[in-house]
Amino acid sequence: MTRKPPNILWICTDQQRYDTIGALNNPQVHTPNIDKLAASGVAFERAFCQSPICTPSRGSFLTGMYPSRVHACINGNERWAEAAPLVTALLADAGYDCALAGKLHLAGTFGRVEPRPQHDGYRLFHWSHDPEDQWESGHAYADWIAEQGRNLGELRKSPHEIPPELHQTSWCSDRAIDFIEADHDGKPWLMSVNIFDPHEPFDPPQSYLDRFDVGALSGPAFRESDLAAQAALADIDFQTPCRRPEEFNAKWIQAAYYAMIELIDDNVGRMLDALERSGQRDNTVVIFMSDHGEMLGDHGLLLKGCRFYEGLARVPLILSWPGQFLDGARRQALVELMDIAPTLLELAGLPAPDRMQGRSLLPLLRDGQAADRHRDFVRCEYYDAINARFNERFSGAYATMLRDERFKLIVYHGHGIGELFDLEADPDEFVNLWDERAMRETKMRLMQQSFDALALATDLGTEPVTVF
Repeated sequence: MTRKPPNILWICTDQQRYDTIGALNNPQVHTPNIDKLAASGVAFERAFCQSPICTPSRGSFLTGMYPSRVHACINGNERWAEAAPLVTALLADAGYDCALAGKLHLAGTFGRVEPRPQHDGYRLFHWSHDPEDQWESGHAYADWIAEQGRNLGELRKSPHEIPPELHQTSWCSDRAIDFIEADHDGKPWLMSVNIFDPHEPFDPPQSYLDRFDVGALSGPAFRESDLAAQAALADIDFQTPCRRPEEFNAKWIQAAYYAMIELIDDNVGRMLDALERSGQRDNTVVIFMSDHGEMLGDHGLLLKGCRFYEGLARVPLILSWPGQFLDGARRQALVELMDIAPTLLELAGLPAPDRMQGRSLLPLLRDGQAADRHRDFVRCEYYDAINARFNERFSGAYATMLRDERFKLIVYHGHGIGELFDLEADPDEFVNLWDERAMRETKMRLMQQSFDALALATDLGTEPVTVF
């Protein structure tokens, strides 16, 4: 008897660092439900996004291709380029019932509701880019708040006072629970739960913030030398200037960020309970991940942008399927978020498109004897020079990162500068070895690998129809 393809509960937070899960070495934040998920599945502790900003990262993991390959290189773009099919569309075409709640962000949303791709595969589409009240119509979360007899604009005047059950995180989870418990007419289903948190403006419910002793938190990774290091990169795009952590109350921001993650965790628990209650947990793959990280004060920086430190490029990634995937495995293999798409296609019994650059993770998920290796290196890209037109402070940036088992190379193309870190000796990335004579051979080797990888990721255009 052929087994029905698994359901897929795909939870993607926004701007969550890799080091923010209790069971994965962070005792300062309490995440019992995500911990439970890790205990019943596989945690990839060295997973990397393919861009440190939203749209390129999401375009990449939804297609299994690098951002430059699918022409998804900036935030604020006019529309999705339709350069490759979304994995959700491929699954829908194969019979999956697909839904989304929260962000999509394959196109810009400023001043407008995001235009959907021509075929994204989602039968139900509960769109809420963020929890703000900035769209007159088309914002499903605001409409739901109105149905509760409240006004989102009024609630957002005091965001810490918003009850947890009215938070956008909870609303996304409510829509997921409704979908989990619905009749899918015998079809396998996929639910994308695209929560906005823990993205700034760092505004958790006060009851969650009150859980933390701000003074007792560790604070960011910072040295005085960061001021000069970031000054050398000042002309390259970034969201915030470099400052000493005490100048922007970094520990309070850390507490608020962790509080938002604890609210996420409570809602992960609610969704897992719905799977158990409906008898679907044993045939549902649960994915927990984020699109990219957050600087959170490291090196004097906040938010996201054109840097490739571990806190920004490295993300949580957990996959769980009871009885089918390993229990409690913690993989150290280098993996990329674009590896998720071919993994889901293989689980559904579908071939990955020839041009898909991701690689299925199934051997690492299923085989306890498999070598804990997947890629020799991971890559990350940032191309946002267009937006330099809107900010005179920046000259624009084309930048790439290549990270192998030991070293990380960053090149800021067109600027003649870069960074090279020995992550074995310097895991917090304080010592830039770019100009060190003793590192020339290593730098050249990594630059050749990076250049080759960039060339091999090139979009070759349409299929050939003539023979030479």
